[in-house]
Amino acid sequence: MSDELSSDQEAVVDETEPVDLPLEIDEADDDAESVLDQEGDAAADYLEELLDIVDMDGDIDTYVEGDRAHVSIVTDSQTLVGKNGEVLDALQELARLAVLTETGRRSRLILDVAGYRDKRRQELLIMAQEAVADVKRTGEPARLPAMNPFERKIVHDAVAEAGLTSESEGVEPQRQVVVTAK
Repeated sequence: MSDELSSDQEAVVDETEPVDLPLEIDEADDDAESVLDQEGDAAADYLEELLDIVDMDGDIDTYVEGDRAHVSIVTDSQTLVGKNGEVLDALQELARLAVLTETGRRSRLILDVAGYRDKRRQELLIMAQEAVADVKRTGEPARLPAMNPFERKIVHDAVAEAGLTSESEGVEPQRQVVVTAK
């Protein structure tokens, strides 16, 4: 008997067996979000253990925004933020390493502690708006203070949205954003 069906025969599908259907775009998006959820969960587990070890109080929230997992430690203590966010930056790198160890994938997750990154984002947006206004008024470039890559990205995006250009100059950790007219 032939494996092919003639035109007058119908294929019978056993409904108890799962059928492999091609992934739709929405399912691919769900898979990407699932991966980001796993990254957030892995980082949250690591950070929860760390909080237990150092005997610090804090609640951990995770969520996905855009193409990144976000983890927040909700606490009143600034200890895990450190001077200019240096401890926070180090903890973020440790959390990313924990995700790499658990999942085998590099992560671009964002960690926030005590709302530091949200407050800093607002400060940077104000700084960018002031620089844009100065450049528009004088026509001269505006050089901003040294910032880490995360902070520079916020400023670059705000400057581009205002219709001006910006570039980073210098060498880490003294890399600065320079805002110029187009």
